Amino acid sequence: MRVHVTDLKPGDYLKMDTFNSRGLHVLPKGSQLQIEEIAKLMQHGVDYVDIEVLQEEPAPSGRSSVIQSASRNFDTMIDGFESVYMEALTKGSFNQAVVDDILQPSLDSLDKHKDVVSLLLLLDREDNYTYNHSLQVGMLSYYIATWLGYSKKECYEIGRAGYLIDIGKCRISPDLLNKPGKLTAAEFDEVKLHTIYGYEIIRNSMDDPYTALVALQHHEREDGSGYPHNLTKDDIHPYSQIAAVADIYSAMTSKRIYQSKQELISVLREINSLSFGKLNGKPVQAFIQHLMPNFIGKRVLLSTGDVGVIIMNNPLDVFRPLVQIEGKFLDLARERKIAVVEIYME
Repeated sequence: MRVHVTDLKPGDYLKMDTFNSRGLHVLPKGSQLQIEEIAKLMQHGVDYVDIEVLQEEPAPSGRSSVIQSASRNFDTMIDGFESVYMEALTKGSFNQAVVDDILQPSLDSLDKHKDVVSLLLLLDREDNYTYNHSLQVGMLSYYIATWLGYSKKECYEIGRAGYLIDIGKCRISPDLLNKPGKLTAAEFDEVKLHTIYGYEIIRNSMDDPYTALVALQHHEREDGSGYPHNLTKDDIHPYSQIAAVADIYSAMTSKRIYQSKQELISVLREINSLSFGKLNGKPVQAFIQHLMPNFIGKRVLLSTGDVGVIIMNNPLDVFRPLVQIEGKFLDLARERKIAVVEIYME
């Protein structure tokens, strides 16, 4: 179907290669258009493009085809992790080919999704914490590696390592993992063993020491306060440093039986503070710098009960944005007593 560029919608697919009036190739066939791609077409003076007409059921209210596609990928990854998790539990190992078959197309598809915040909101599910968490850590590790400039192959390896980060929990009692109250010192020591168990399971399953190392080291901290080996900065592998940032962010923004989820922007502030001694600063800053622009345009609930839209990140305090509420503007950098308490998917 031929469509004028001003009528394009995020999620549309190009039916054929698109060129500008000078014959310069602008976008390839099959590109899924987002705001950035539509703007690129306009910048090159392209007036009309042909898009694919997909015969699908009407999308749920307010959810784009991009989000639908991501949701299907997430369901596949979660179901896949469950099967890998159960295989590791019963056999002490898993089939790497199964992991790659599940993960490779899913992680590759992330390159099309620029709005990482919407993906995180889509993953805001309260069931199967371990499976959802593994998916989030794999996804965020992949994105952080991409933002840090790693090669495509390395990004995949880092994303896969994040996906398998908690495979060792299959050897921990579910009653202990789901205990609603505070763990005793002995119970916490047992939970800590999931890092060692994960290392052993991955080494039994894959000829890839880096993936196993990430499972072993993702709770290590640069000041030596982590576990299981109290490593310091120079002894923690860069892949593990990336996965640690993704792991903490996912854990803090997820609802668990013993913990309420925290709002996404406030967690970013906490992650930033941890970069001074606990977490490596490079992945933390890459994460913050690339995630914060995704909040612009999102509807938010404020502590006052008002609902508004984030329209700009504050250059003086990036974690206190400018919010528009019914025609007026509220600068949270100045209104220190007001906070964002929830961010909405749509």
